Amino acid sequence: MSETKGTLSSHLWDSSDLYRNSIMQLQEAAETMQLDPNIAERLKVPKRALIVSVPIRLDDGSIKCFEGYRVQHNMTLGPGKGGIRFHPEVNLSEVAGLAMLMTFKCSLVGLPLGGAKGGIRVDPNKLSRQEAQALTRRYTSEINMIIGPDKDIPAPDVGTDSQHMAWMMDTYSQEKGFAIPGVVTGKPIEIGGSLGRAESTGRGVVYTIQHAAHHLQSVGKPYPKMDHSTTVSVHGFGKVGAVAALEIYQLGTKVVAISDVSGGIYNKNGLNIPEVNLYLSKHRTLIGFPEAESISNEELFGIPVDILIPAAIDGVITSQNVGHVQATIIAEGANGPITNEALKELEGRNIFIIPDVLCNAGGVIVSYFEWVQGIQNFFWSEKEVNSKLAEVMANAFQKVMHVQARYQCGMKTAAFISGVDRLNRAMLLRGLFP
Repeated sequence: MSETKGTLSSHLWDSSDLYRNSIMQLQEAAETMQLDPNIAERLKVPKRALIVSVPIRLDDGSIKCFEGYRVQHNMTLGPGKGGIRFHPEVNLSEVAGLAMLMTFKCSLVGLPLGGAKGGIRVDPNKLSRQEAQALTRRYTSEINMIIGPDKDIPAPDVGTDSQHMAWMMDTYSQEKGFAIPGVVTGKPIEIGGSLGRAESTGRGVVYTIQHAAHHLQSVGKPYPKMDHSTTVSVHGFGKVGAVAALEIYQLGTKVVAISDVSGGIYNKNGLNIPEVNLYLSKHRTLIGFPEAESISNEELFGIPVDILIPAAIDGVITSQNVGHVQATIIAEGANGPITNEALKELEGRNIFIIPDVLCNAGGVIVSYFEWVQGIQNFFWSEKEVNSKLAEVMANAFQKVMHVQARYQCGMKTAAFISGVDRLNRAMLLRGLFP
């Protein structure tokens, strides 16, 4: 605690740009909507944060300790919900910022869930399968007192996948003495996962792009026609970006540039995304893909396109490179890919931004569906999952557009207001304990 009338010390959280940007966006939303200042104060800091040491025995016999985190930002609406990230740059501040975004995301799309996030500071590419399993299981054991199907439900994020969730579910179940599949989402289908979950985030990104194109058309502004005349770039050809690229390619658009950690590729006539996926599965890199020229991640942002999808990590479009960005729509597939300074410039240029808490909400929506299906022990078809996802995303998009029109603000601010408004009402009704 700081010495200023008991206010929680901010230095614990504000070391990352993501957290600082999230706070500034919250403040802007609060000022625009004239939010109760007491509610705004409570939303600025997480409810709970846990830092754990995660020691494992490496394959060479040595023991190494990794640092792990789980942050629960706000659980007014229900249990915590949020992914587990394995990344060498993960820290407490970043995880806190991501947990905050999850709070507003769950509220915006109408889920009975709160915001949480977790992570381990590690490069997953340097771990063997056995080391990854040991790390996941020990981390689960260290945080098991604050997670559970009625407390906080983790899911995959950057550097983790359904296999990690299977290990988490098994570890938690072994310690409790019986199978508890609802402790995590994003699990394999065989142990209670949901059809459509793996593709849900990328699919939701494309749903919001279609809504944005329709909106721009309806108000007489330049809009992508979502056919072969429409050009698309995807920064971050991973779990979200690869799905979004394939989905939007199948609509008939031209995906002209994609990139991942190894670099990028470009073809002005469009890339064949199924062939790219096949090449990537064989070579584990995009570099060298035939009928495409190599480009850097930074060069991708300067390619003129109708739709730009930043789907990798936060803070990639900054005041230094924003001047090179040429797009009609930017769909934030990643969390916080645009810094606040860059966002203001893009909005000033009338580029339509689909904010992260709306754009990439498909993952948490279908995670919620998985949680519900697990509780009921009644599982839906993929067609049902996708239909329900499309309906929730459409309603959320229209909610944000209504708020944007009411307050005449930017899309990011409108999305935050949409999420904060529901939280505000719930928090005022519940009051402050004691």
